[in-house]
Amino acid sequence: MATEPVLITTSRPSPAAHVHSPFTVATYARVADYWALTKPDVNFLIVVATLTGFYLASPGPLHNVPLLLLVHTLLGTLLVASGTGTLNQYAELHFDAQMRRTARRPLAAGRLKPSVALSFGVALSAVGGVYLAVAVSPLASLLAVLTLLSYLFMYTPLKRKTPLCTLVGAFPGAMPTLIGWAAASGKLTLEASILYAILFLWQFPHFMAIAWMYREDYDRAGYRVLPAVRLRGGFISWMTVLPILALIVVSLVRAVMGHHSFVYSVGVVMLGSIFLYYGIQLALRKSNSGARRLLYVSIFYLPLVFVAMMIDKG
Repeated sequence: MATEPVLITTSRPSPAAHVHSPFTVATYARVADYWALTKPDVNFLIVVATLTGFYLASPGPLHNVPLLLLVHTLLGTLLVASGTGTLNQYAELHFDAQMRRTARRPLAAGRLKPSVALSFGVALSAVGGVYLAVAVSPLASLLAVLTLLSYLFMYTPLKRKTPLCTLVGAFPGAMPTLIGWAAASGKLTLEASILYAILFLWQFPHFMAIAWMYREDYDRAGYRVLPAVRLRGGFISWMTVLPILALIVVSLVRAVMGHHSFVYSVGVVMLGSIFLYYGIQLALRKSNSGARRLLYVSIFYLPLVFVAMMIDKG
């Protein structure tokens, strides 16, 4: 309270406090920069996708899920994903510096040295790959390493060459579902491919929303994630609406196969219809506000569908 005399003092801070405070602030800032290198927002969806694949591939209900194996799977996948995010920022350092949305990243802003980020990314990736091979399975490790290699050496350079980069990037982008599935069952099945297809298709409208919102930024940095200006309208429309329609169909495939309940079917159709509505709005109007709304809907759509699948399994 303001009336307490203990809050009013004329004493000078001790030399120890003078020395300790800046060190603490600097340490927290450095930790925050390393954390930002790993792309935690992307990693959240990776964890959700891996968890979904693991749970759906596990035999029996929730109480039979091997929790220790699940922890090993999520930790190893997260390490590889964090290494991939770090190495991606290292590879795109100079381009990130030209974009307003990425100019404040640790490497682009010059707060961390590129050599440090390179070492950090390689270490995370290597430890994660070995950890998955030893603690989970060689198949899960192989899938994670393939994800890293295809993302860094195929998708990343293609972003500066062709709009087809979105198609190429969707393949490694959907891999976490397979990593989780392989970790739990030791193999990949038709059901695993359906789950993979859902995440694969989801990426197109999600990224089209981002690409339209930041199209000037991408142009400034020399990225060709969208075609020439005269072709962009049609490209955005087709790459948004068609994948959402396919997404609704694919999400119902397991229901047709008899693996899902009527409640699940109604739920995914409703979620898909909402997603489709906002996708059509962007296709018709091509506005930043429409792209932003579609982006938000896409972020909620995917976890909700995954949760619906897990709840339906029981």
